[in-house]
Amino acid sequence: MKIGRAFIASALMLSLAACGSSAGMRMGADGKPMPTVYQINSFNEGKITYRMLDSLNELRAAAGVSQLQLNAQLNAAAATHARDMAVQNRPWHFGSDGSSPIERAQRAGYSGLVIGETISETFETELETLSAWMEKPDTRAIILDRRATNMGFAWYQEENGKIWWTMLIGG
Repeated sequence: MKIGRAFIASALMLSLAACGSSAGMRMGADGKPMPTVYQINSFNEGKITYRMLDSLNELRAAAGVSQLQLNAQLNAAAATHARDMAVQNRPWHFGSDGSSPIERAQRAGYSGLVIGETISETFETELETLSAWMEKPDTRAIILDRRATNMGFAWYQEENGKIWWTMLIGG
């Protein structure tokens, strides 16, 4: 009987501990948990691009299109634009100097076809951002374009946690 009581007491304590750990979760007016800020740290920094590439290639494989490879020039152009969008404080495809995605890719040394650029201003992870891009027909078309062979991907995170994501797809 003592073992049964000890088990019940342990289970009760674990249940209470679980309830206590969610007390720090902020709830919105709709009763749903508020989103948390995705803080990119030095441990994750090197993995983000490869998580994006792997996820993108899984989506492309499911759609029956070829895999993409990272391209250093497109990565450089994406990094330039992610930082520039933060400076401009607006997500759009034009640089503060009026440059287009094609011009930025060419400046970075990319000589291939620039198929498209996807951008985002968010507090979400790269995979949540990819999911949002896949829900929109125009960005989905860029991601799954059959001519694509190269990808460049970069971000800039502000101190408040806001992330400016840029992905360039080339062929």
